Amino acid sequence: MMRVGVFGASGRMGTEVCRAVEAAADLDLVAAVGRTGARDAAEAAEVVVDFTTPDAVIDNIAWCLDRGIHTVVGTSGFTPDRLDRVRELAARARPTGVVIAPSFSIGAVLMMRFAEQAARFYESAEVIELHHPGKVDAPSGTARATAERIALGRAVTGLGPVPDATTADPDGGRGAAVDGIHVHSVRLRGLVAHQETLFGAPGEVLTIRHDSLDRASFMPGVLTAVRAVGRLPGLTVGLDSLLGQ
Repeated sequence: MMRVGVFGASGRMGTEVCRAVEAAADLDLVAAVGRTGARDAAEAAEVVVDFTTPDAVIDNIAWCLDRGIHTVVGTSGFTPDRLDRVRELAARARPTGVVIAPSFSIGAVLMMRFAEQAARFYESAEVIELHHPGKVDAPSGTARATAERIALGRAVTGLGPVPDATTADPDGGRGAAVDGIHVHSVRLRGLVAHQETLFGAPGEVLTIRHDSLDRASFMPGVLTAVRAVGRLPGLTVGLDSLLGQ
């Protein structure tokens, strides 16, 4: 039995993770720490799953690494600089591992992979991400990662900037720009996690859409990471390598 702790256990995702761990025959939930709970309860864990807040997550990762506890992170807000900070922390704590994933949905992982492949063939590309209004960051980590992978795909074939004649945008109607790809964020009651990745060329449009209708959709990816992180020293970003892609 692998001993698992959960940080952010009282939140929507944390609650779902606790249920999934308790239902797994090979995992033992040894600590469920809420937003104001004491982390000491997780010292018996081999792996901690973190679904807290961007303000708390780096300190939580450092706390786990100091104790040789592997960490699986679904908390949003990881910029390249923040990832570099975790990479430094994890390098000093090897062989302890950290997995940070923009999304734990298998469908979302495939969507990002397909988007990177499609990006080589289309002059235009934009991302629209739609989430519940309780989400604290925008763009979402999945949308940001998708835009970064689209940019990589475009670079392979030497595509230049996406066509855009906009010269006046005082209210930010074109959305955020991530590596030159525009990303638009919707926050709406009734949504969970959804994304459309749009590609355009003369005479056609390709839309790659993914919808998570229930937070249970993230649990297969979370449990895959929990079971694998002990074999992954240092920092691993994304689930691709864990899924054999």
